[in-house]
Amino acid sequence: MQGSTDELRDRVRAVLRKSPLSQRAFAEQIGLDATKLSKSLSGTRRFTPSELTRIAETGNVTVNWLINGSDEIETVAAAPKRSARVESGSGVSGEAGRYQQILDAAWQLIAERGYHSVRVSDVARVCGTSAATIHYYFPGRDDLLTETLRYSVRLAFDRQVAELHTITDAYQRLLRLVELQLPTPGILRLEWSIWMQVWNESTLRPELRVLHSDSYKRWHDTIARTIREGQHQGVFVETDPEELTMTLTALVDGLGIQVITDRPGRTVDGMHKVLQDFVHREIVRS
Repeated sequence: MQGSTDELRDRVRAVLRKSPLSQRAFAEQIGLDATKLSKSLSGTRRFTPSELTRIAETGNVTVNWLINGSDEIETVAAAPKRSARVESGSGVSGEAGRYQQILDAAWQLIAERGYHSVRVSDVARVCGTSAATIHYYFPGRDDLLTETLRYSVRLAFDRQVAELHTITDAYQRLLRLVELQLPTPGILRLEWSIWMQVWNESTLRPELRVLHSDSYKRWHDTIARTIREGQHQGVFVETDPEELTMTLTALVDGLGIQVITDRPGRTVDGMHKVLQDFVHREIVRS
């Protein structure tokens, strides 16, 4: 059962209390007008999905925790495994804040430049710290890639929970899930870059395959869960949900790779149309 809006506001207040930033500075950090943050906290305005995502990221918590009070609760999306270094509801302070700063920098650099072009010294320079500090949190460069994958999975999960937790209609939820996988410019395209690099590394390094498989399973299970719910609602066909999920996710992967590698004639809009057509033709009950 989803938490109440009162409980959500209480948990946002808890994040603010643990943050070293003032409420106004925190609002600026997440790109939100301080007056709007105050109105949301007082209950005269609702937090938007993107605001919840930014609050969770800045506050070092998950959207699932903000909305439901737990990282592990069953929700609209399958929960990912978190790094052992990150504690729920810890807020941005001390060691957790430094860890998150380094992870943010590494994630951005690897997504933009490629894993093999990023050095530990590059991450240290962006963070204004030393390579020794980076090695304290990430003993080896491979640890950076591992954690950036986990981070990408957590970002996707947070975005899905924030966007989908109020959508009770499985058909509309599935369409929104598809939209959230489009490699549009910005954070989604950067996430695709991370995924493609992990796919490549996993073909060469068996030790990455378990992590990749676990992470991909979360996405698969989220789609399958939505399809099963749609079948229970009577809006989706009674075909094996695992088969439908396998086909849909393979279609997303193939089209996404073609779009992000700029194959001529492949666009985000074209990918969106193909995926919508598939959902209406193969999954929605006629």
